[in-house]
Amino acid sequence: MISIDEYLTFCDRSLDGYAACVRELGDAHVNRSLTGVEGSNSAFALVAHVVGVMGRWGRTVNRGIVVPRDRDAEFTSTGTVEEALALLALGRARLHEDAHAADLGAPPANPPSGRDRTAYATQGAVLLHVHEELAQHLGHLEVTRDVLLASG
Repeated sequence: MISIDEYLTFCDRSLDGYAACVRELGDAHVNRSLTGVEGSNSAFALVAHVVGVMGRWGRTVNRGIVVPRDRDAEFTSTGTVEEALALLALGRARLHEDAHAADLGAPPANPPSGRDRTAYATQGAVLLHVHEELAQHLGHLEVTRDVLLASG
């Protein structure tokens, strides 16, 4: 078993990666997706999405603190680099609070339905899912950044 602080170290590494990518893209590219790649998302949209993920799973599912979320709107959201960084800072602060409040072996306060109910039967499993999403979408963002910067 790892400690919450060890867990958050891994999450923070991912969040630092998001911030670095957004800064590298700058305002000129933060809202661009990959041309000709259907379903590609901009850096800003990926930031909005992972902040939504952290709020949904860390707060609404685990703690029962309802965080309104429009998942579809996350993928069409736009903004500046500074706005993306502010979203990341808010998401990070809430994730730290939520992780420290978690009882890792206890069931979530607001468990998901269907197959997710079994997969995320504990608050610890829910937190692992948050890290899974952070890591997965960071990979998407890094590829997007690399292609956008290489293509000018």
